[in-house]
Amino acid sequence: MKIAVITLGCKVNKYESDALIFTLRNSGNEATDKLEFADAYIINTCAVTNEAEKKSRQMIERCRKFNKNAKIFVIGCASQNRPAQFQDKGVTYLQGVANKMEILNHLNETGNELYPLPENYENNMFSAQTLSRAFIKVQDGCNNFCTYCIIPYLRGRSRSRDMQSVVEEVGKLPNSVKEVVLVGIDVSSYEQNGKKALIDLLEKLDKFNLRLRLSSMEDNLVDEDFVLRLSKLKNFCPHFHLSLQSGSDEVLKKMNRKYTTAQFLNSVNLIRKYFPLAGITTDVIVGFPTETEENFLETVEFVKKVEFSNLHIFPYSKRDGTVASKLYKDLPKQVKMARWKRLEEVAEKLKADFIQKNTTFEVLIEEEEDGYFVGYSKNYIRCYFKGNLRAGDIVKGKLKQPFKNGALCEI
Repeated sequence: MKIAVITLGCKVNKYESDALIFTLRNSGNEATDKLEFADAYIINTCAVTNEAEKKSRQMIERCRKFNKNAKIFVIGCASQNRPAQFQDKGVTYLQGVANKMEILNHLNETGNELYPLPENYENNMFSAQTLSRAFIKVQDGCNNFCTYCIIPYLRGRSRSRDMQSVVEEVGKLPNSVKEVVLVGIDVSSYEQNGKKALIDLLEKLDKFNLRLRLSSMEDNLVDEDFVLRLSKLKNFCPHFHLSLQSGSDEVLKKMNRKYTTAQFLNSVNLIRKYFPLAGITTDVIVGFPTETEENFLETVEFVKKVEFSNLHIFPYSKRDGTVASKLYKDLPKQVKMARWKRLEEVAEKLKADFIQKNTTFEVLIEEEEDGYFVGYSKNYIRCYFKGNLRAGDIVKGKLKQPFKNGALCEI
């Protein structure tokens, strides 16, 4: 039986989908992560925005274009949020967020089952890693309850994976893997025995000859001890994706973000004290319902002041069930999109300025694209090379010029 596991959304979903593929192959099935002909499709959905849910629904019909008689299985955040949106589309079997591996026991059944959200980390996954960069899930759930975000209601409270389990999985990675990225819904809340433990985990993983990278993190993780200990790791990649969301203190308060712009800037300065050329990227939501034009301009000026190396910009998406959806009236779409475009222009200049501050790069080659070999520097600049290279090579590059969405380099 050939089964395609299709992933929408975050890197946590990607890890979980890869675990499904690994188990399917071990049980004698043919499994792929490609959208192609298959006997069955498992769609791992996303619900972070309305658009993500829409794409999750549309994926059903995209799968049926390859095989109109295929079985369709739906799991994940979108089906957890609103299962009815899939039940009228002829889905074979539907689950939510919990017990995703359990879907493999229902491949010959029809129906649906939304299991209770777990209180402890579900440590029943091992993800087959075949690329040069491996995503390793270490945490799930979120306790932050930002007023715009539905994910804590769908994923449950924060829970952390046993440290030894993480170390063992990294130790089993194939030789093709050269970099490990620790992922979770809120990696910053990773703890062991009730105490923050992310730096302890990184120190244990530093014994492997693998580049180490963190996914998105929160400002509350950054203090002198954390950054000092990071600076002593021989394999750590100095890329910090610090989630900002707004450069206006007034909006941050309405979002229930638990820091001020001054605190955020202090964290950035502390990082640059130990990592002067660190890549510092962020997420920004434009058009939050209470965001005035003045608030937006505060955000523009703040991102310039921080000098981020890149921005991921999202127009606010109303999510039913969140505090913001109940308290505030949505702004017109045209206002949100106009602000998105204005901030995008700022982001492009910041990215170009950051790239030109760098002269040399250590780059992990990941793929070939349009005749170039492409990979990321340690501080997360996308680098393009000509030459006789292959995925998995680690090369030293010299900047020639900004190029496409990154830098053109020579060895």
